[in-house]
Amino acid sequence: MEILTKVHAHNLVAWAKDKPQVLALSADLTSSTEIDLFKNVYPERFISFGLAEQNMMSAAGGLAREGFLPFIHTFAVFIYRRAFDQLIDSVAYPNLPVRMVGFLPGITTPGGITHQAIEDVALLRAVPNMTILEVGDVTDIESVLKVSENIPGPIYFRMLRGEVPRLFAKDEPFIFNQARVLCEGTDITLISSGICTEEAIRATAVLKRMGVSIQHMHVSTLKPFTDPQIPAACAKAKIGVITMENHTIVGGVGSAVAEIMAENAIAKPLKRIGLKDTFAHGASRPYLMREYELDALALVKTVEKLLGHELDITETDLKAVRLEAVHSTAKAEAL
Repeated sequence: MEILTKVHAHNLVAWAKDKPQVLALSADLTSSTEIDLFKNVYPERFISFGLAEQNMMSAAGGLAREGFLPFIHTFAVFIYRRAFDQLIDSVAYPNLPVRMVGFLPGITTPGGITHQAIEDVALLRAVPNMTILEVGDVTDIESVLKVSENIPGPIYFRMLRGEVPRLFAKDEPFIFNQARVLCEGTDITLISSGICTEEAIRATAVLKRMGVSIQHMHVSTLKPFTDPQIPAACAKAKIGVITMENHTIVGGVGSAVAEIMAENAIAKPLKRIGLKDTFAHGASRPYLMREYELDALALVKTVEKLLGHELDITETDLKAVRLEAVHSTAKAEAL
């Protein structure tokens, strides 16, 4: 598996080369959000606001009104928890092209509840004019800015940093509002997003060998959520549907799929893998995914519940978990 670091940093610098209207905004987390490279290459297009996220959000709205394309960079929690009022009034309501790049989505950080964005999708799905994009690998990150070019209004990115794997072919960038079909099947439809797709891949090959026919789909566009492939895949599932997300099961991908199934009268069992209406404590990502049942083994257990019998699959049967160096120069987990 190819592993790269600072993918967003290099992608933003290359993409913005011939776009003088692109600005990078920071709230005292410049290196932690990988825009120190942008600052060094385009110092005249970099603005630091210090620890003032609300001011940064309002200023971004003003800059967008003047024809600039501002990219806010901070930890995801500070975008929607700390500056939600400014996000609504200064950006979303006037439908301005402000790009909000949120790092440390869900439990990708050991920082505990103050740094874990576990309900961001639920809140921002409810905001009119908002587009939500979530990356799951290197290819997603490398293509997300290109995808955003033709999207009007504000965009919220759930961004990954540190060591990021390439799960999808380099020459197959993600397409806006279109799920990636990773494998075909008719027993169970599995819809995953973000880092949960990597965990799902650890299990799907084993499940297929055990005779479970799985349709696995990775979604990178969380709003809008109108890809016709989703209801079609849910409808053809003989046994049921599973969603898997790095987020609370309330208001995220699981809720979006439930809404689509209800609206299309798809009467199939739905199991949602995610944080079960709980906060998470601080620890490494693999530990938290195991502790809160967001990992490959949790998927196996969920499949067993739908099937009504055990498959006798253990952790040793699954593909090895990918471990990252804590507090490395890639800032895999360090704040």
